[in-house]
Amino acid sequence: MTKTNIAETMPVTRLKASLGQSLLSFSFDIGGLLTGALLVLYLDVLSITEAPWALFLFPGILSVRGAVGGLFSGHLGTGLHLGTIKATFTKNTKDFQVLLRVIVTLALVSGVSVGTGTWIFGVFLWKATVMDFIQLLLVINATMALSVVFVSPLTMGFSVLSFRRGLDPDIIVYPVTSTMSDIINTACYVFSLSLFFMFGPFGHYLILILNVIFISFVLYILLKNLNETKFAATIKEFLLTLVFVTLIVNVTGSLLTKISGVIDNGKKIYAVYPAIITTIGGVGSIIGSTVTTKLALGLAKPSFSSIKQHINEIGGAWLASIVMFIFYSAILSLISGVKTLGDLIIFTGQLLATNIFAVSIMVIIAYTVAIFTYRRGWNPDNFVIPIESSLADTVTTAAVLVALALIA
Repeated sequence: MTKTNIAETMPVTRLKASLGQSLLSFSFDIGGLLTGALLVLYLDVLSITEAPWALFLFPGILSVRGAVGGLFSGHLGTGLHLGTIKATFTKNTKDFQVLLRVIVTLALVSGVSVGTGTWIFGVFLWKATVMDFIQLLLVINATMALSVVFVSPLTMGFSVLSFRRGLDPDIIVYPVTSTMSDIINTACYVFSLSLFFMFGPFGHYLILILNVIFISFVLYILLKNLNETKFAATIKEFLLTLVFVTLIVNVTGSLLTKISGVIDNGKKIYAVYPAIITTIGGVGSIIGSTVTTKLALGLAKPSFSSIKQHINEIGGAWLASIVMFIFYSAILSLISGVKTLGDLIIFTGQLLATNIFAVSIMVIIAYTVAIFTYRRGWNPDNFVIPIESSLADTVTTAAVLVALALIA
């Protein structure tokens, strides 16, 4: 029988296990504040006059890289449970080798896709030129190449270590690595921008070399693997997801621009905004990853009614997110110096209302996408986390607005 870390004990025990592991993974979401700090610290780099697209492109890079990372962690979790991927760092299975080649290829494809979408948007917003397009692609491809080098080994390493220690990678991996990935990807983007625009011809030369190496490597992978059924199928299915993600990135960016003034009015919520988005996305990834694994193992029926058998995983992740939201409220209130008990109650109420609205929607989205794609004969791991992670920003932002309107 295939070894798996999915608990097959009493419901209460499974709920405690889900809650405990979810809390462990969400505790890393505090690092989401570092992403915002890094962004503010290097805001001058993202506001370079020669690159009017720099700041606009930033959310898209995080979203699309998160989608590729979500696909990677989703496949790793399911593969480790099924035994098609080994919990080892060397001499792994063919499935793992194919998955790794897919991730490298999709990093380039997704970067070009989001970069092109941003440039088209820029043609209408700031009259972007062909030169802008060339510079934009060079920088984003360099960022994606560096991200593959640093983030992919991190995801693999954490998956293997968590599985070896009896933890469920479906619950642990994506919420933890997504936070760390955001920090690393922000650093890679700032580095690529700085190198290209602040080091003259030398920087241009280095970025160009990095692009040539990355593109050549991907072309080599394509030539060697196009006849590989699983490779081609995963690429094809993710391209459908990529179209959706690219659209959502632009919609979310526009929405955030229009409502930034409203969020500014809730200063404490704005301060924890990166952390709560990461936590909400983490809840969706846990629900999606655990149900896709159950579907693959035959432990869940491909019907929305089977959500009743998934209540422990949902409950554990949701309760863990509520604990984290209360923690965010307490920490930020201490830092900012809350004057009255009433202020603390209002702020905590706003966060909890945001949690209830956002998590309710994300649970439905994650479960529905998993069931729908499985019924279609597609691999849910190619869709669930990429789609739910890209929607988490929009859903959480909308939930914040509703919470601010209801509780003031």
